[in-house]
Amino acid sequence: MKILFVLENYIPLIGGVEALFRNLCEGLAAMGHDVTVVTHRAKGTKSYELINGVKVHRIWVPGFFSRHFFTFLAVPKAVRLAGKSDVIHTTTFNGGPAAWITGKLAGKKVLITVHEVWLGRWGELGGYSLPGKAFHEIAERLIYLLPFDAYAGVSGFTAKELVKTGVPSGKVHTVYNPVDYRHFRFDRHARNRLRKRLGLEGKFVVLGYGRPGLSKGFEHLVAAIPEIRKLVPDCHVVLILSRDPQYARRYRSLASRVKNSRARECTTMLEPVGYNELPGYLSMADCVVVPSLSEGFGYAVAEPCAVGTPVVASDVASIPEVASGKFLLVKAKDSPAIARGVLAVRKKKYRKAALRKFPLQKTIEGYLRIYRRLL
Repeated sequence: MKILFVLENYIPLIGGVEALFRNLCEGLAAMGHDVTVVTHRAKGTKSYELINGVKVHRIWVPGFFSRHFFTFLAVPKAVRLAGKSDVIHTTTFNGGPAAWITGKLAGKKVLITVHEVWLGRWGELGGYSLPGKAFHEIAERLIYLLPFDAYAGVSGFTAKELVKTGVPSGKVHTVYNPVDYRHFRFDRHARNRLRKRLGLEGKFVVLGYGRPGLSKGFEHLVAAIPEIRKLVPDCHVVLILSRDPQYARRYRSLASRVKNSRARECTTMLEPVGYNELPGYLSMADCVVVPSLSEGFGYAVAEPCAVGTPVVASDVASIPEVASGKFLLVKAKDSPAIARGVLAVRKKKYRKAALRKFPLQKTIEGYLRIYRRLL
């Protein structure tokens, strides 16, 4: 099968969406499928290269409002490549319209993967002003108004939210994001090495990690730290938060809160770590806190569960679907509940369930079934 992906971002850029499509594209190519990607050209990347069997075409876009320019500048190249393709696959947000236009011009069916539905919640989850909120509400609504041929939600929750927007249920499928269980596994050597290097030997280590966007709720974890310290005197909280420019303001706000906290001496903010290092830090922790206000899938839950580290997470959105192994679910936006959850983990009073796995092969098979239905 010949599959054309129209994606705003692709490797070497790092993130959950980029990881999904890297694994999916390379997995399909390894099975013998012909896989082509059209994406934007990030600084320092080539206009074309072959990566692990995947043909990657990168489109130059201006540095300002680059994600919005991609919607239009990607179309000419995508249309030329679509003529040789069987199906087009895209994702929210800015690759979606480009792929839909391409599909109409080239006469090809288009599948869109939706990672999260935020309609009606941009102010709460995105932290935007009234004009920014209105712009993003309209932009997201337009995505769902475009009649794509098929939609894939990355969890059952996200699929249900899609149907609520008015997308016909017969077009909506659930395909869970994959987790690499060979990569995310407990590493005792890394645990001991990191604890020694960071001066955390003998401490009960609580970890929070990820993007500090408003929807991730890290201010509620920071607010919980004094109470966590009171309930668990031997605790130490480690925060590993993205320093990407788009989160600079949020990062500075959280760093200021930590600095001015009554429990600042038991809190450490580390620089972001790479994908290869992350399992070591998850192994180092005794508890991972995921204080999200919303999740479309929830890698920050699935990854520590895979490692075997107990998780305290908000009882919202897709998180109850993804949480397994050792975990506790608590009310969102509730710092005292987070602290009580950490205490329960300290006492080993967490829920225990069989690990729910999300293997890459199952993700690939799920998308192949949709492609075949579209042919």
